[in-house]
Amino acid sequence: MVSAAIMGYGTVGAGVFKVLTMNRELIRERVGEEIRVKYVLDLREFPGDPVTDVLTHDFNDILNDPDVKIVVETMGGLRPSYDFTKRALLAGKAVCTSNKELVAEHGVELRQIAKEKNVNYLFEASCGGGIPIIHVLDSALTADEIDSVHGILNGTTNYILTQMMDEGREFADALKEAQALGYAERNPEADVEGWDACRKIAILSSLAYGKHISYKNVHTEGITAIDAADMAYAKALKMKIRLLAASGNTAEGVWAMVAPMLVGRKNMLYNVDGVLNAILVHGNAVGDTLFYGSGAGSLPTASAVAGDVISAARHLNRTMASDWKAEEMELMPLDEVKHAFFVRFAGTEEEARASFGEITPVRLPSLPDEFGFVTPVMAEKDFKAAATDRVVKRIRIA
Repeated sequence: MVSAAIMGYGTVGAGVFKVLTMNRELIRERVGEEIRVKYVLDLREFPGDPVTDVLTHDFNDILNDPDVKIVVETMGGLRPSYDFTKRALLAGKAVCTSNKELVAEHGVELRQIAKEKNVNYLFEASCGGGIPIIHVLDSALTADEIDSVHGILNGTTNYILTQMMDEGREFADALKEAQALGYAERNPEADVEGWDACRKIAILSSLAYGKHISYKNVHTEGITAIDAADMAYAKALKMKIRLLAASGNTAEGVWAMVAPMLVGRKNMLYNVDGVLNAILVHGNAVGDTLFYGSGAGSLPTASAVAGDVISAARHLNRTMASDWKAEEMELMPLDEVKHAFFVRFAGTEEEARASFGEITPVRLPSLPDEFGFVTPVMAEKDFKAAATDRVVKRIRIA
């Protein structure tokens, strides 16, 4: 029997407890022995809940119990999750987490400690909820050189943008609806400003390209400036606006960013609507591969965490290999990154051509004082040099 402990009995922690309990026999068959939840750590009481039998309020009960070989961290945030995780690893216990903030901030250090102690620090659920993307990048696609990763990694913003596109809602109204349905937090800043997606693309890109990419160096824009006029142009272009977390491995270097982008019908991410997430990975041998599913929620995320628990149980006292090195990767300057841009322009076609060359205007009856067009692929610095005060807005094209 393998004993495990869960730290944090919120939405995800309760889901992990449920999955490990209701699938106990199936898991026993797949691991070769039973995985038993011996402790659940939380400051609260849960009268009438089955967790009461294993509930503790003292982390030291977990830390000092030699029977506990695997610790699940679903508390979220950096404190006290960082301290508890580090101490558990130093004590020779494997740790499985859904905490993207902790992985992005301290993942390199915690994985190094795990390696030194011959245990594992696993975080499948940190990027994409129930979508098994970490294993893919860390193991399944290691024969490929990964050229790019493009993801819809935040269900809140994807729901808001879908509502704006399909129902014609303004941003504020779509956000209120998302909050009413429980898709957005009361303070949605981390989602709508792109910070949640930023941490996730930093983790995924570190795995894809083999060196540590700090989320602090990833250029990040949110969706608060997207309006109904942008959506109208997107429809005219037969495209959709999505908040993309993207990175690329080019001859000039590696880049990463989070920003609203226009996605065309030939792009596999075009049909990813609502609260769903998807990650499009391109490898030099495999080509395009799409990983799609629930990016959040109790049971989908818990399923990914429980999968890590099984992996940890199968590799007790043996660290699984990984290409994520501690060495920090220097990203290309944003000015050097190349995209095509969609431009809203309040001037004449002659003025637009003088700045951007040959264009095909897109006009909307509802916006008589401006028109739109798509630029050639160009570096960000070249776009800035060409732009005049006639540019109302620009949106990158994926």
